Amino acid sequence: EVQLLESGGGLVQAGGSLRLSCAASGFTFDDVPMGWVRVAPGKEREGVAQIPSGGDPHYADSVKGRFTISKDNTRESLYLDMNNLKPEDTGVYFCNAQITIRSPVNYWGQGTQVTVYS
Repeated sequence: EVQLLESGGGLVQAGGSLRLSCAASGFTFDDVPMGWVRVAPGKEREGVAQIPSGGDPHYADSVKGRFTISKDNTRESLYLDMNNLKPEDTGVYFCNAQITIRSPVNYWGQGTQVTVYS
C-alpha cells in the first residue's frame, strides 16, 4: 500500500523558514517522480516543486530562489526547505508521487498546514 505522510508544517513569521518532510512507503522510492503541491484558501492548487526520478528539480516561479526540494533515497523521504517565507505561501502542502504501473497514477499525502503571518 502506497503511503505518503507529511510533517513539518506550522505557524511562522514572514521571513522565517520551515522544512517539510514526506515519509514514503509502499513503492520503489528511487524511481518515482515526486513533488509538493499547495492549496491556499480561495486559490487553485499550485505545483510548488517537482523532482523527477532523474534530472533537475523544477519550481514554480513564485518560489524560485526560496524553496528547495530534495530526496533522501536511503530514508525514502522527500523534503521541501522553505526560506524567506511570505504570507502568500500560506496553504496546505501535499506530497505527491506519480507511480506508473500500466499508466501513471498520482498518490497524495494528507497534507500539512503552513501559515505565514506578517
